[in-house]
Amino acid sequence: MALYEHVFLARQDLSQAQVDALAAQATEIIESNNGKVTKTETWGLKSLAYKIDRNRKAHFVLLNIEGPGSVVAELERQTRINEDVIRYITVRVDEHEEGPSVMMRKQDRDKKRRDRGGEF
Repeated sequence: MALYEHVFLARQDLSQAQVDALAAQATEIIESNNGKVTKTETWGLKSLAYKIDRNRKAHFVLLNIEGPGSVVAELERQTRINEDVIRYITVRVDEHEEGPSVMMRKQDRDKKRRDRGGEF
């Protein structure tokens, strides 16, 4: 089975529950096409470098996928149709990262810095 990382950006005006529903919908598409989602991470609402479809922010979601290429083709087809998703990318990887992704570790590091009160 091939390994993929799929990241999509959802519109800023969606609630967290709606973003979770989008991730569940993507998981359902993958599993119905003989694939498997090994990890789902919601990175939260983040600022974009530039406006995309009048959105200055977006909800970021990562899915680690195991499955054949047809799974990715169907997932991207369904994602392209969805109006709530403003951007997506799927990348084939040699192996999935163990534990939290770099973005989640960055959030933890930033939180620890804020908790310290900005001391260096």
